[in-house]
Amino acid sequence: MEQTNFNVNLGIKEIKEIIPHRYPFLLIDKVVYMEPGKKVVAYKNVTQNEYFFQGHFPEEPVMPGVLIIESLAQAGAVAILSMDEFKGKIAYFGGINKAKFRKKVLPGDTLRLEVEMMKLKGSAGIAKAVAYVEDKKAAEAELIFMIGK
Repeated sequence: MEQTNFNVNLGIKEIKEIIPHRYPFLLIDKVVYMEPGKKVVAYKNVTQNEYFFQGHFPEEPVMPGVLIIESLAQAGAVAILSMDEFKGKIAYFGGINKAKFRKKVLPGDTLRLEVEMMKLKGSAGIAKAVAYVEDKKAAEAELIFMIGK
């Protein structure tokens, strides 16, 4: 049986070729593992220079939970939009279920974003998504997505 290596090294340039997000809303920095349509592991380096820290919160900068979920969704979108049938399309949220925030994400943290597709039928699907800081869960959710134009 042939073993396939899913370890990859996609940087910002390659990510931007797959998903349409751009600054200030591109929230992943690199992809290190990808099984197109199945699983992805990506990273987001959180720095003090992030635009959202200006107001969330100036005295105690914390990455907004919704942006952690968005980072997870973008990682998942890389895996889905890498499939031949979805290249050049856009992945949209259809829903977010069971979201839990377990740890504050602070400047200097590196988020490890792991997204695994649980169901993919036609142009819609459901994924299990977990964000880690070191080996501690920072956030998790079930993401429902739809592929558009």
